[in-house]
Amino acid sequence: MKKVNIIGVPEHFNLPWHMAIEEGAFTERGIDLTWTDIPEGTGRMCQMLQDHETDLAIILTEGLVKSITEGNPSKVIQEFIATPLQWGIHVGAKSKYETIEELSTTKAAISRFGSGSHLMAYVNAQREGWNIDDLQFEVINNLDGAVEALTEGTADYFLWEHFTTKPIVDNGTFRRLGDCPTPWPCFVVAATNRFMDEHPSTLKHILEIINIHTSEFKNIPSIDKTLSNRYSQQLPDIQEWLSLTRWSQKQIEKKDIDKVCSTLKELGRIEKLLSFQDIVA
Repeated sequence: MKKVNIIGVPEHFNLPWHMAIEEGAFTERGIDLTWTDIPEGTGRMCQMLQDHETDLAIILTEGLVKSITEGNPSKVIQEFIATPLQWGIHVGAKSKYETIEELSTTKAAISRFGSGSHLMAYVNAQREGWNIDDLQFEVINNLDGAVEALTEGTADYFLWEHFTTKPIVDNGTFRRLGDCPTPWPCFVVAATNRFMDEHPSTLKHILEIINIHTSEFKNIPSIDKTLSNRYSQQLPDIQEWLSLTRWSQKQIEKKDIDKVCSTLKELGRIEKLLSFQDIVA
């Protein structure tokens, strides 16, 4: 049995992986695929790939691309979610801010530098026409840290996936002022170069299995109810999220990687532009 470690955020996007593991789809092919949730998100996952604490990761496209340009010995091996991520822009319930425009010179909570919440703060600033040099950040590690920071006022706003934070908006902890969708497909499957070089056939089997599961995922009877129960989401919210989300079974396109690279370079988040072949396997 070949042991393989894989990491991802504890969010509804990744349910196909958990179902495939629970059904024994990987063990049938001699693969012991061990999943670990990483609530800190992409910044932490990039570090784990770099340190070879994991073989694979389901990770935000922009965060991985930035990390690869900084020397992370990993690559995109496949697009996972072909649609944009809907980043909700949140403030604390008692915040004085009522509009996104008012946040231009305030402090953003981020899980860590290089994370999606960090990079998307720049994308949002560009979209709003703000001076990106005015951006300020407070590192909060995870969603619980964001709740604390926005409630106590050590940070002013927080970008996180719209539907993951919806229960916190519904219960009155956060207010959402709007959304900022990623301008590219949001999640990719990443692998360390070492794992790709040493275990190409194992990797091929893993992708075959997950692609079968994601291609059939939306057709599973009552999958909306399963997601709602498993991730403590209201059924109408899950149904809306499913309508917006498309899983991919192919490699990400060059135009999308080029868009990520050019945007990050323009925003001063990366120093150099790598070729498509340097980023994608």
